[in-house]
Amino acid sequence: MFILRNVEPEDLEDLYELSGKVQFINLPHDKEIIRSKIDNSVKTFKEPSSDLAKNVYFFVLEDLDIKKVVGVSMIHAQHGTEHEPHFFLKVGSEHKFSQSINTGFVHGTLKLGLDTNGPTEIGGLVVNPEYRGHPDKLGKQIAFVRFLYMSMYPERFKENIHSELMPPLEKDGSSPLWEAIGRRFMNMDYQQADLLSRSNKEFILSLFPSENIYMTLLKPRARNAVGKVGKETEPIKNMLEKVGFTYTSEVDPFDGGPHYRAKLKETTLYKNLRTSKVVNELSDFEMKDALVHITNPKYKFFAIKTKLKCNFNNNEIAFVNSELETFNISLGTEITYIPF
Repeated sequence: MFILRNVEPEDLEDLYELSGKVQFINLPHDKEIIRSKIDNSVKTFKEPSSDLAKNVYFFVLEDLDIKKVVGVSMIHAQHGTEHEPHFFLKVGSEHKFSQSINTGFVHGTLKLGLDTNGPTEIGGLVVNPEYRGHPDKLGKQIAFVRFLYMSMYPERFKENIHSELMPPLEKDGSSPLWEAIGRRFMNMDYQQADLLSRSNKEFILSLFPSENIYMTLLKPRARNAVGKVGKETEPIKNMLEKVGFTYTSEVDPFDGGPHYRAKLKETTLYKNLRTSKVVNELSDFEMKDALVHITNPKYKFFAIKTKLKCNFNNNEIAFVNSELETFNISLGTEITYIPF
C-alpha cells in the first residue's frame, strides 16, 4: 500500500538514497541540501509564512509495505521576487523584408525576460526508477497530490500555477541550447549554472545577452531544443495539458525547456474537488478512483489513492476497501477528494 504525505525529518536517509538513483537538480545527491529542504517544508506545513516566497511544500510517496519513501514532489508558493526574479526566454519572431530584392524572412527570436511577482511553481517530481510503470500510477499520484493540497488551501498560493519542464538533453547531461548561448557568456557548464541559479540569480541578468537572440544563428540541435520536452518528460507534459495547462511561449534561459501555466481555479482538478460524507454502503453509486485526503494526527497532510462508491447527488461516498478500519475513518466524517 502507498500513502502520500508531507515530508518528515526521518525521511532524510530515504531521500538521500533516492537522490542517488536519479539526476535531478531539485533533489541533489547532497544530504545537507536535502536536510535544508526538509526543514523548510516542515516549517511551512506547520505555519506558512505571509511571505509566500519562503513557503516550500515537500510531499513524499511512501511504500508502506517496506516503510520507504519512493517518490517526491514539491510546491514553491511563489517563484519570482524582487530579490530573486523568475527568469525566462520569451519565444517570438521578427519579420524582415527587402523591397529592393523582393525577399523576406521570418526569424525566430529569444529574449530574456524576468518576473518579480511570480506565480506558484510546481516541480521536484521524482519517482524511484524501480517503481515507474506501476499499475497504481504512482507518478500521477505524487503529481496530483499537490493539486489536492492547493485546491484545499487556495489562499496559500498564487492565482497562476507554473511548471518548468525538462527538454531533451545530451547523453552526458549537457544542454544543446546552453552550449550554443549560455556558455559563451558565462564560462561554466550547464549543470554548474543551473545549480548556481538556485541560490544566486544576479549573474543571469549581468551576463546574459539582453537583446533579441536570433535562432537562425544557432545550430539545428540547439534550435530544436527550444520549447521541446525530453522523452521521460512527455507524460508530465501530457498530464499538465489534460488538466488545463498551456505552453506560455516562454522557456528556460539555460536549456530551453518549455514553461507551462494555468490558473489554479480553472484546472480540472480544482473544479473536480469534492467534499462528501462517509456512509457504510450505497445502493446508487458511481465507482471512482480518487485521491482522498484523510485526517491523520501524525502528519500535517495525508492522502491515499483508493476506490470509492460515489453518490454525487447526495454528496455521499463509501470506501470499497478496508480504509475505514486501517485509517480509523468514522461514518459521517466529511472527506475531501479529487476523482483520479
